[in-house]
Amino acid sequence: MLSLVLGIAGFILYLLYDINSFTSQNRLLGYGFLGGSVLITISTVIELIGAFKQNAFGGAADIILILLSVVSFAMLIYCLFFALPFEETYVEQTNGRKVYDGGAYALCRHPGIICFFAFYLFLGLAALPSKFLAIGMIFSLLNLLYAAFQDRVTFPKCFTNYVDYRKKVPFLIPNKKSIRQAAQTWARSDGKDDIT
Repeated sequence: MLSLVLGIAGFILYLLYDINSFTSQNRLLGYGFLGGSVLITISTVIELIGAFKQNAFGGAADIILILLSVVSFAMLIYCLFFALPFEETYVEQTNGRKVYDGGAYALCRHPGIICFFAFYLFLGLAALPSKFLAIGMIFSLLNLLYAAFQDRVTFPKCFTNYVDYRKKVPFLIPNKKSIRQAAQTWARSDGKDDIT
């Protein structure tokens, strides 16, 4: 259960990082997102090693599921680091920032949640009968709760127009209007739009 403890600790670090972003802005807690990501990665690797030891992988269906998990992981990385204007998001973190509402972030407010869930779902199904799927679903639930906290507490404090963004873009499941908006921003540019 070391992997579960490490993963939960990772999400706690994410939460502390967020709270720190609108309170004390402690320099050490500013590394909470990185630290949480490292703990969740270590936890995932531990579970994968366990699945390999159980010879969980091997069938033709497993190859397809693993490929789907790799695509999901690539989409997660895209949503977190490439679908956003990098400088404004990760470097120029100043007061009065405005939320980015183009591309994947026009589809829904937290597109990374879907990718995170899909990664653990597909890889977990491939890793059966190991406990990887169960751990992945716990992490996915924690990630959803973390996004809900960001949506209601962190982001309204960090972005001046987040409440308006929340009114026009769905939380998690894209709708016809949000799909149309995302398609328009992708058609206008490389998927990166102006900060609104």
